[in-house]
Amino acid sequence: MTKDPIEISSEACVGCGQCIPACPFDAIDMPESIAKIDLTKCTLCGACVPTCAFDAINMEEKPVADPSTLGQYNDIWVMVEQHGGTIEPVTYELLGEGRKLADQRGMKLCAILVGHQIEALSQDLISHGADIIYVADHPELEAFRDEPYTKVLIRLIETYKPEVVLLAATAAGRSVGSRAAVKINTGLTADCTALDMDPETGNLLQTRPAFGGNIMAVIECPAHRPQMASVRPNVMTPAEADSTRQGEVIPITPQPEDLQSRTKRLQFVPEAGSAVNITEANILISGGRGIQKPDNFSIIQELADTVKAGVAASRAAVDANWIAYSHQVGQTGKTVCPKLYIACGISGQIQHLAGMASAETIVAINKDPDAPIFDIATYGIVGDVLEIVPALTTECRKLLNRS
Repeated sequence: MTKDPIEISSEACVGCGQCIPACPFDAIDMPESIAKIDLTKCTLCGACVPTCAFDAINMEEKPVADPSTLGQYNDIWVMVEQHGGTIEPVTYELLGEGRKLADQRGMKLCAILVGHQIEALSQDLISHGADIIYVADHPELEAFRDEPYTKVLIRLIETYKPEVVLLAATAAGRSVGSRAAVKINTGLTADCTALDMDPETGNLLQTRPAFGGNIMAVIECPAHRPQMASVRPNVMTPAEADSTRQGEVIPITPQPEDLQSRTKRLQFVPEAGSAVNITEANILISGGRGIQKPDNFSIIQELADTVKAGVAASRAAVDANWIAYSHQVGQTGKTVCPKLYIACGISGQIQHLAGMASAETIVAINKDPDAPIFDIATYGIVGDVLEIVPALTTECRKLLNRS
């Protein structure tokens, strides 16, 4: 009989219940005065173990991989992010970076495509650098849900053994990546901004901001495979399309147990408000604490409407409930790379700069001449944002002949 990876000793457990609130996944209950763990919910995070004063919770240690087995892992994988049959732009960034890594290692670049009626997307992925497309197509996979998508990915990893798995650092990618990494006993570096390969060891060099963006950490996973990383959108160069490329499409039949989930999608409700996705906008007008109150975002919106731009914001403005989180730019928001970024009343803390510093042209408007935003700005305007932005809107209307 296979031993469970985590067990409660009925002899040692006194039914004190201290382990129940310690579990972040609500996987422990107390039937008949003895704690019981629901293994379908448990992620083996171990949070419950130190809370038991009676050493009644026993969790087996995860073994370190045998170095001799690392050579069994091959190829660079990219988890495709698509919604409604449309591939998200970050996927092309992953393919571009994955192609470089695959060429360095002399391996193939593979894409994992999960959804329903999505096989037609395969050729687009091949033209953008993929050599092999694993397609898991099923009606139950049409709408994204964490558990089925994760189970499909885990089964593929266990079957084909990739050396590297790359995902987008989006809500979907972060959820699937972290769940999969725990189950297959490997590491995951989140929110990477650069990737490279150590040619001698084959270790993926994963660079990400640390300590609030004040330093850049390079992380390796030398003892486990696959090496997994989520990549921040809009920081890497998208792969260019080549319609002459050839590739292989491998259909995957999901197992019934892979499709089981504790959640289901009832409906999709689009967010009300701006129709512009700030991660895709060529021009962004961004407001910060310097606009003083939420009503003043109207002048930001007016300028954005005039030049057909998206409206963005700093964390300070979002935290003050002046504008929705979907507009937030920065380390804890979205990373953007527009051709023009106009920062209105934003001081330029390192966390905000991490999300927009790669913009082609940055215009900063701030009444503080020593504001950090001016250190990276292409053009700087020192003055009252509430006076300058309306004046800028008026001049733009004249130039564009818009009333």
